[in-house]
Amino acid sequence: MTGRPPLRPSAAGAIIAVLALVVLAADQFTKYLALANLPPEQPVHVIGDFLIFYLIRNPGAAFSLGEGVTWVFTIALTAVAVIIVWLAATRVRSRLWAVALGLLLGGVLGNLTDRALREPGFPVGHVIDFINTPWMMPAIYNVADMFIVTMMIGVAILVLFGLRLDGRRDHRANAEAGDGDTPPADGSETAETADPAETASSSATAAEDPPGTTAKD
Repeated sequence: MTGRPPLRPSAAGAIIAVLALVVLAADQFTKYLALANLPPEQPVHVIGDFLIFYLIRNPGAAFSLGEGVTWVFTIALTAVAVIIVWLAATRVRSRLWAVALGLLLGGVLGNLTDRALREPGFPVGHVIDFINTPWMMPAIYNVADMFIVTMMIGVAILVLFGLRLDGRRDHRANAEAGDGDTPPADGSETAETADPAETASSSATAAEDPPGTTAKD
């Protein structure tokens, strides 16, 4: 069965751009709602302890690490965004890769927008976090973080299964695993795989007609 043809460069770029814009819009809209409706640094239990809204302005990374070097995270997010855009323009032809990178780019742009536009200003703006699920992790995060984490896992899965950016699959591992099962080139059978009945018949014929004898009329 022949797989679907790879995406054209314009199609791959369009998928990545549309998904990135959707995630960016969702992230910024939910942050707007959080700022407008949630009290700062006070827990709002939405579903008991399963889902809690807790509004904070995070100057650092996850778990509030690196609060004194916020500009480093701005540079890192910018670098990731540039790499994804470059891959979209030059190498991505796989639909799965386009979806994963598009959602990842949207998450990156969501937090990068906060770093660039929110107080105290570029490039050290504070990221708006408001989602807390203590049963899963102690961190407080946002919609952009959700897409960044899940799509990084998705990228790891694509790499693990050997799916390349151009849509082809890497079969080298399978080929190496199958080398030991290749039959002999001359098609000969081993003693263990030979047909026992055929072997016995050949032996009986050899005994009745020893070498050097000829048939008589």
